[in-house]
Amino acid sequence: MRSFRSTARQVAVCIFLVAMTFSVDLHAQRITIPLDGTWSIGESTGPDAIPISFTHTGPVPGLTHSAVPRFPDVDEYHTHEWGYTFAKLYHVVPASEFVEGLGSTVQKRNYFWYMRTFTTPVRMQRARLVVNKAQFGTAVWLNGKKIGEHMGSFTAGHFDLTSAINWTGENRLLIRIGAHPGAVPDWVMTGGDGEKEFWTPGIYDSVSVLLSGDLVIDSVQVAPRIQSSEILVETELTNYGHARTINLTQRVKAWKSGAMVGKDVSEQVSLAAGEHKFVRQTVSIPNEKLWSPDNPFLYVLNTSSESDSITTRFGMRELHFEGSKAILNGKVIYWRGASITLHRFFTDPNSGQLPWDDAWVHKFLVEIPKKMHWNAFRLCIGPPPQHWLDVADEDGILLEYEYPVWDDREPFRHKLWNKNEVLTEYKEFVRDNWNHPSVVLWDASNETRWPFLGNKVIPVVRKMDLSNRPWENGYNGPQGPNDPYEIHPYKFKGYFFQKYWTSPKSHPLFEMSDLENRPGYKAQFPGHAIIINEYDWLWLHRDGRPTVITKPIYDHLVGPNATSDERFFQDAYLLAGLTEHWRATRQFAAVMYLAYLDADGPHTFTDDNFRNVQTLEFQPYFEDYMGQAFKPLGVNLDFWQPKLQPDSRHRFTIMLTNDTNEALTGKLTLTLESRTNRGKLAHAETSFVVPALGQHKYELDLAIPTTQGASELKASATCDRSWCPVVSRRRVTVAP
Repeated sequence: MRSFRSTARQVAVCIFLVAMTFSVDLHAQRITIPLDGTWSIGESTGPDAIPISFTHTGPVPGLTHSAVPRFPDVDEYHTHEWGYTFAKLYHVVPASEFVEGLGSTVQKRNYFWYMRTFTTPVRMQRARLVVNKAQFGTAVWLNGKKIGEHMGSFTAGHFDLTSAINWTGENRLLIRIGAHPGAVPDWVMTGGDGEKEFWTPGIYDSVSVLLSGDLVIDSVQVAPRIQSSEILVETELTNYGHARTINLTQRVKAWKSGAMVGKDVSEQVSLAAGEHKFVRQTVSIPNEKLWSPDNPFLYVLNTSSESDSITTRFGMRELHFEGSKAILNGKVIYWRGASITLHRFFTDPNSGQLPWDDAWVHKFLVEIPKKMHWNAFRLCIGPPPQHWLDVADEDGILLEYEYPVWDDREPFRHKLWNKNEVLTEYKEFVRDNWNHPSVVLWDASNETRWPFLGNKVIPVVRKMDLSNRPWENGYNGPQGPNDPYEIHPYKFKGYFFQKYWTSPKSHPLFEMSDLENRPGYKAQFPGHAIIINEYDWLWLHRDGRPTVITKPIYDHLVGPNATSDERFFQDAYLLAGLTEHWRATRQFAAVMYLAYLDADGPHTFTDDNFRNVQTLEFQPYFEDYMGQAFKPLGVNLDFWQPKLQPDSRHRFTIMLTNDTNEALTGKLTLTLESRTNRGKLAHAETSFVVPALGQHKYELDLAIPTTQGASELKASATCDRSWCPVVSRRRVTVAP
């Protein structure tokens, strides 16, 4: 397995080459020492009980359950929400599994300690450690001195090593993380996923040491201004030395070619001793090339303060919402894709080091989305490593990036959380990710009703983001006049809730025929764009067994004795039908199902559609049906009746929906075909024209023959695009 991170040997070579590169005026530049690789790991019960020995090794970035030898009971932790959902509410597990407190664990430890050594290639004035992401909570010691703590599990921790670093010899670095969410105070957010059975610790993003002079660049934010072909650059500076005046210089190049873009912009900036300052500069980008899913062109900005320097990659793009539509670079764009629940996958026994394997990540984020015609994802209930965002930038994926707050389970943790800590973490979240062009929509929560987020948090962090991205906020509704909101139209959930909560009369069961001639979705917040980022409720384990919440559905659809193959077909067939329908309504700026990646365990509620997650091989029915449903030209055969009358005529409605910026023309064919090798039974066709980003409804008549039996209706649109034809299929029986 090939990691996208350097080995220790590569790191040493990298440091040497950096030092050689900056042999002239070395102290005017930043040197980055990557610390990714294999670390030694120990454990403890107490927060300050540094282990005497470190007898395990594990990967950074990675998860502690990948340590060798394996730690017993690692990941074992049950939250109150999990116990409430699985034991108290739905009786999925015995009542004894209910958790009275916020959480409980069988582990005999509370902390894992990661240890490694490093040396510096040269003496400089400042040394800082960056831990991009680790959970649960992070504390740092260097050479026996405690440096500090960072509570957030989903944002970067920054630590000043200057007072403890050894510039001439070996440095011993210790990073302590919580072994489970109970290791951090109750007032700290650790993720509110009440459907996740295990909680996986680890330093799951990169770690590095930054060396510089004593006037430090803390951050750089790049905000594209595509109408004026320029960028607004905000540089955050801290002067740890004497009062001075420096030249702050911005230089732009094309990322791949390295070609210079425009002219350098330089400004004299004066700072008093100890001063902290933000400086804004405008840099022209002549003949700008816009970033989009079709052309993800990237630039690189080099910022230099004469004492420090930093390189920032960015793309020229702007996204906002106008009414019901998403507008990217002045053009309407419809999002097609899925939600990714990576932190659920962390608990999957097959996860291992896959999220940090370059080949696996490339296939997952680049090859499969192109094949399935997806252009967007929601990052849901837990952030990925930064490398995932880098790949999304390079491949042109639109991301709705959600902070992992999901608060629809007892005990409503937001009543416990410290609001200052909440605001701090959201600020860090925006700061960590504001330069990624792929991040086009912030998401404050999932299925959450907590006014504090909309009233207090979003107004503050929105002002931080100079790109002024829109915000989405769970079930709180839109906070700003042009913000979208999410809905989760789980049509089949009534089967589950009827079993546990309601009577058939109060919660009627859903059938796909209910979609026919539907008047449309009634908007909860008229004038705002609607995003579907969850739908389905048809989840299956990867071996075809229903999950704990979908068994009543499959018992009804195919019977309790159905085979896995029959259930796999129903899942793909109905999910594709729902996808076709939601796209055909043309009421939604995004249609994204749950979940492209999930966990497979004994008590999982949700799951993904992989037959083999290690090789990223889909279930064949899913790949077939969903590969059609998400093509840029949507075809929706608006018919879900189980039978057709023999020797009759029937008029069928077909909606064609064009997501491209060009009019599409071609031939629309409707056939009735036997599923028992009796061939084509009926046929009709017409030419079609669908305007750019528009729709057209067609009605075709079929003469239903006297031949009876299992059949399939097939509406097929052919055109001159590589992804044509596009097919919508319905299984029927010709019978009286």
